[in-house]
Amino acid sequence: MTEKRRAHIQRVVALLERWADELSLSTEERRAWVDAGRWHDALRDADEPTLRAATGDQQRPFGMLHGPAAALRLAAEGEERQSVLDAIRWHTVGSLDWYRTGRALFMADFLEPGRNFMQTDRAFLADRVADDFDAVFRQVVRLRLEWTIREGKGLSPETVALWNQIR
Repeated sequence: MTEKRRAHIQRVVALLERWADELSLSTEERRAWVDAGRWHDALRDADEPTLRAATGDQQRPFGMLHGPAAALRLAAEGEERQSVLDAIRWHTVGSLDWYRTGRALFMADFLEPGRNFMQTDRAFLADRVADDFDAVFRQVVRLRLEWTIREGKGLSPETVALWNQIR
């Protein structure tokens, strides 16, 4: 794992820890959030053949495979918390079946302060998570959809379904 990736993961985990404290989460839920953050990009720097072999997925864009591959590896190593596995598996596109863990990871991955775009807006949203978790989540999904469209990338069916559920 590169130092850049490690730093990103540390910033994601720091946000998740902060929000968990601000929301007074139970020890169990806090641990799930932190573990999801710690492992979400564990295979982000793996090459395409490795990720395709790990997932068996020959269809999805390469950049969407690291989450499913990491979730499969964690499950094989004994991770049983479905909230953690689902958060990691779907953190790049979203999921209708997420627990709050997945939603928190999705937001932290987007809002972490090391990213170079919309820094003021993203910091504002990160500061509001504990005040209105669902509204901030909805805004993050919207911003990610807008970015995807603006960049001319394809929309994943999972992201579109998530947006249709929360709008």
